[in-house]
Amino acid sequence: MDIRFMKKLAIFDIDGTIFRKNLHFELIDELSWRGIFSKGARKTLVQAYANWLEHRGTYEEYRKKIVSIYERELEGCCQKDIIDASRKVAEFNKDRVYIFTRDLIKKLRKEKCTIIAISGSPIEIVKEYNKHMKFDEVFGSVYETNGKGFYTGKTVFEPVKHKGHLVGQYISEKNMTLEESCGVGDTESDISFLKMVSHPIAFNPNLNLEKAARRKKWKIVVEKKDVIYDIGNFKIINPR
Repeated sequence: MDIRFMKKLAIFDIDGTIFRKNLHFELIDELSWRGIFSKGARKTLVQAYANWLEHRGTYEEYRKKIVSIYERELEGCCQKDIIDASRKVAEFNKDRVYIFTRDLIKKLRKEKCTIIAISGSPIEIVKEYNKHMKFDEVFGSVYETNGKGFYTGKTVFEPVKHKGHLVGQYISEKNMTLEESCGVGDTESDISFLKMVSHPIAFNPNLNLEKAARRKKWKIVVEKKDVIYDIGNFKIINPR
């Protein structure tokens, strides 16, 4: 197929890239308040968040802690309860987005791009969130059910570990091209797809992604309050 007539592809991470917080965190918080997850789950969650805020751990350590809490609490839970909580969280947080990625998505839609989003958050909340965002396709972490609507506690798929592979499989199945494609991510888990696209953007990157982006000369964008900075060749000052 002539690539001139193929739709361009745009790939986005969600947490910390579109959504200003973390869908997985918000879902655990909601499930704990509802009594579906234990109160101890929320206590552990808040402590993990505090450790990250107070520089006693990296964002990746914080993310992995969220995943471990969710996996531990999920076994035996009813899928309907998770979906109901996901719907509430997605509705409440639907407008809490970054200006830069919000406006970029609007621009890409005008250009008739295919837009997909890949998140490490559970697919249930990713799908509910997408009812508001309306991406062409979304991918999230998949957890096994027993055929009767209850979770076994086993993880079926974690896209955060395979984002590049997932994108490669997607374009192959859809007969698409990465010619003039763009990608936006905020942590090192996004590097695998950012290095595949024509126009990679490291948005509010953590240190590991910032180092990779600077080495590979990718665009670095930072949004602080209501101001957006194109970092360009400015030096990042980091004492570590």
